[in-house]
Amino acid sequence: MRGGFTRRGALLGLTAAVIGLGAGLRAEAASEGVSEAERIVTLGGTATEIVYALGAGARLVARDTTSNYPPEALSLPDVGYVRALSAEGVLSMAPDLILAEEGAGPPEVVALLKAADVDYIELPEGFSRDMTVKRIEMVGAALGREAEAKALAGEVLATLDAAAEAAKAQAGDAPKRVLFVLSAQGGRIMAGGDETAAKAVIELAGGVNAVSGFSGYKPLTDEAVSLARPDVILMMDRGGDHDMAAKELLALPAFQPTPAAKSGAVIRMDGLRLLGFGPRVGAAVRDLNHALYGG
Repeated sequence: MRGGFTRRGALLGLTAAVIGLGAGLRAEAASEGVSEAERIVTLGGTATEIVYALGAGARLVARDTTSNYPPEALSLPDVGYVRALSAEGVLSMAPDLILAEEGAGPPEVVALLKAADVDYIELPEGFSRDMTVKRIEMVGAALGREAEAKALAGEVLATLDAAAEAAKAQAGDAPKRVLFVLSAQGGRIMAGGDETAAKAVIELAGGVNAVSGFSGYKPLTDEAVSLARPDVILMMDRGGDHDMAAKELLALPAFQPTPAAKSGAVIRMDGLRLLGFGPRVGAAVRDLNHALYGG
């Protein structure tokens, strides 16, 4: 029991210290003439992209690791991966506004950030035209750029709707079956199922998600991959242990019986552009459709 109280006391002490750090740094920033919502930290690549698209990039003081677009964002301090943050790292940037995507974490860190003397706005997750608009409008309201957000949302919707309509016509009555592979580490295929950005963008681009019956991203057996009969393999363009060359990927036993292996059809696209459902979603749909069907 004593140990339990000790751990609780330590956690409360850490919470107070972190909140105090944020408050102290905000007070120092205010004394230097920094106005409200002029020191923004974004946690999530889409949040960062929207801020820049609204012309407010100069107000950013830090971003998370997934925020790799536009290129100028890379010059900002990096507070860590969006799902593995530390409260101290975020609050050390003395933000007066944190724009975070739903799913930022871990949960105990998000709780500390919400308890700090900093405005914390969470952008909801979702993979639809309406949710893309909602996120843009939320960021615009937070930045005092409602008119710019309305204009941006209109442009994004026009581009997306035109791309989706053209993709549907291009696919016709024979849409391609597309398997999104999140990871092939160790030869084990982790693929995108229902309720994912991958499925949403594949369908908008005129394809059919090759697997269903489960939500999120999950590992598949070799048999499940073979039975999915993908015409095309779609992957994020990235390096490291999660990546492998197309020839090596298609040589895996799971893929050998598939139409994708027979035709060598592997498409790679930038992950944030493909799955972010941000300002570039229409361009992502158009580019994926062209990669699937030509044009």
